[in-house]
Amino acid sequence: MAKFELKLPKMGESVAEATVTNWLKKVGDRIEMDEAVLEIATDKVDSEVPSEVAGTLVEILFNTDDVVQVGQTIAIIETEGGAVAAEAPKAEAVAAPVAEVAKTVEAAKEVAAPADFSASDKFFSPLVKNIAKEEGISLTELESIQGSGKDGRVNKEDILNYIKNRGASTSSATVTTAPAVAAPVAEVAKAAPVSVNGGDEIVEMDRMRKLISKYMVESVQTSAHVQSFIEVDVTNIVKWRDKVKNAFEKREGEKLTFTPIFMEAVAKALKDFPGMNISVDGEFIIKRKNINLGMAAALPNGNLIVPVIKNADQLNLVGMAKAVNDLGNRAKAGKLKPDDTQGGTYTVTNVGTFGSVFGTPIINQPQVGILALGAIRKVPAVIETPEGDFIGIRQKMFLSHSYDHRVVDGALGGSFVKRVADYLEAWDINRDF
Repeated sequence: MAKFELKLPKMGESVAEATVTNWLKKVGDRIEMDEAVLEIATDKVDSEVPSEVAGTLVEILFNTDDVVQVGQTIAIIETEGGAVAAEAPKAEAVAAPVAEVAKTVEAAKEVAAPADFSASDKFFSPLVKNIAKEEGISLTELESIQGSGKDGRVNKEDILNYIKNRGASTSSATVTTAPAVAAPVAEVAKAAPVSVNGGDEIVEMDRMRKLISKYMVESVQTSAHVQSFIEVDVTNIVKWRDKVKNAFEKREGEKLTFTPIFMEAVAKALKDFPGMNISVDGEFIIKRKNINLGMAAALPNGNLIVPVIKNADQLNLVGMAKAVNDLGNRAKAGKLKPDDTQGGTYTVTNVGTFGSVFGTPIINQPQVGILALGAIRKVPAVIETPEGDFIGIRQKMFLSHSYDHRVVDGALGGSFVKRVADYLEAWDINRDF
């Protein structure tokens, strides 16, 4: 028999950790090669971790809700034969610091006996209990923490926030006096209580909604949002798409929506105005070499995610359509990979899908701009001709451009969205695809 260490695999550029959300196998279960062992979540997408070998799961090293670093061993699988025994020495480099941490924790336990949280009438998850033990939080103190989870349960964020406030409140407070300090802190946090009655239902946000909420608030607090709006005549685009969409699908095997047409125009405009293809890092501006377009897409649970079309300016319309459909379909099926959401330099969101005429989207940090596409509508419009002006029916839409006024002035922000509009209105109705 040999033991194989299942490690958290690299999940894409800039992804350094993941949270264990669900173990699909338990100790003693038989596992086949490439069979999923557990589910994990990064700050963007959920995915599964498959086994590289066939064998029996003999040890689970992390609990649900634990945060794991890329490269850390998360489980031990016992295999037949010695073919994978050589994997064990590689794990020693990772296991060494883990062992040191374990020694430190054990030493702390010898100095002060850990609290017996099993005596509480309240439910605390294993993760919360472990954090409480490591931070020397007593049972009475733990029970005093106001929980934001279902039925008032204390979750990871609650106890970490409490520890942060606890440390800031006083450096000399003992464990026995901490509950008295925690009470007013909890009251401040609940300065604006929400009244509920018997007919109301309290539902905890899921993990993705909590992340979206956090990112949106941080973006508004970080960037000086300002908007520019422009109305675009897309009559030629509508007529052209109606004319070629069946032939396009027959030849390319892909549906032709309006999204890749708009994305092509945005990519061209970013090339014309590289000042919009930047990021902000503190007091520094990063001029991005590649044009990587993010596109808001729907997840199966109704939340939104922003997969990225890499090097969008290098794609023709066919390539753009394939990229848009691929990312959109995989988003709906929950099959996006962590790397699919990394590296975006500018974002486009289609609020017209929901019937909105225009919107004021929030910037996807650390980018400096985001474009919202409004619904296409038939409207009366003044049409200029050599013979004079007349009223006709045209297909029009609004483009809403939100940009970061810290680094993008109105001239650049307005000129950029006007250039996108120019590309769309100049669409050749006789062009090939």
